[in-house]
Amino acid sequence: MERAPTVTGDSSEIVIDGSHGEGGGQIVRSVLALSAITGRACRIVRIRAGRAKPGLQPQHLAAVRAAATLCNADVHGGELGSDALRFRPNGAPRAGEYVFDVAEARLGGSAGAATLVLQTAALPAFFAEGISVFRIRGGTHVPRSPPFDYIADAWCPLLKIMNLQIGVELTRFGFYPAGGGEIVARIEGRGRDGGLQLRPVTLIEKGALRSVKVRAVGANLPDHVPRRMAERARTLLQDVAPRLEIREELASARSAGAGIFLCAAYDQVSCAFSALGARGKPSEVVAEEAVAQLLRHRSCGAALESHLADQILLQLALPNVPSSFTTEDVTSHLQTNAWVIEQFGLARIAVETRGDGTAVVKVNPSTRFSVGRAVAGCVRGDGVTSS
Repeated sequence: MERAPTVTGDSSEIVIDGSHGEGGGQIVRSVLALSAITGRACRIVRIRAGRAKPGLQPQHLAAVRAAATLCNADVHGGELGSDALRFRPNGAPRAGEYVFDVAEARLGGSAGAATLVLQTAALPAFFAEGISVFRIRGGTHVPRSPPFDYIADAWCPLLKIMNLQIGVELTRFGFYPAGGGEIVARIEGRGRDGGLQLRPVTLIEKGALRSVKVRAVGANLPDHVPRRMAERARTLLQDVAPRLEIREELASARSAGAGIFLCAAYDQVSCAFSALGARGKPSEVVAEEAVAQLLRHRSCGAALESHLADQILLQLALPNVPSSFTTEDVTSHLQTNAWVIEQFGLARIAVETRGDGTAVVKVNPSTRFSVGRAVAGCVRGDGVTSS
């Protein structure tokens, strides 16, 4: 039986409409991360109301449990399929060694994305005192989620520019539908002053393309699958990249799977692109899909591709000075994350769309709210407000 909630940090509860904007699991993950960092209690209603399977699914529930473990939160509604959730932290995030398994969220297991659980838990861990090690099990290369390679090649390097150190390692592949993969992550926590140590970023131009790295993977499949993906990528990219590195890889996993993962390194930033195989889908088509993403981003004038833009927004709201960047387009994920940040009073997000469809995003942290002060108040148990 769950304990009755106890009030710590800011006693006011933030109510979030989980069907707002994009209306998916990103709202849940963003709210959990910001609640754990600030100590603000929150209630999410109408979770994923417009989706075919509304409510919390295994990867969302795994994220709830991960965030709750880090800050000893009281949770109500933390069940599979729940359309409402109350989350109340009982302390600042705590460093330690943790195991989070998406498969434990549903009888029979799940291939829910381990990478999304990592993105939920990593930011609160940065505000813990000391080093945290996460061993996260689930899908590592599954549809509609960032693959491990994206995390390692694009997300972590951009966080490093901000002085947020995350080391990641893939110890086992996990493809749909069985999952069973594993990611190990190491986060250097900076404690309650983490917000003061985070650096802002200004990424308006990506600069010249320096190199492209290609990883073609086949799990439990013949060796011609990764070879054909790699050869097609080579043909399409050999006149584009000043330096081209291609690796073919055969792997074992609980489910057969294939994919190609590209990393384009520019002067100012690295961006990642990928495509997954499917039954009846030629290997050459898989490569063509990923390369098309890379070429589209290369031809635009923006620094960040659209996924990286929305996945970096939470971090940019936490330093005490403004940041800005350009993105190839404005997605509903970006707009929804901006809305969630503003509900917490952390920052104002201005999005200026340009004539070519790209946009400039400006993040202006609130002068009325200090993340470090909020974490300190959560530790002491005194009230911390945003005004």
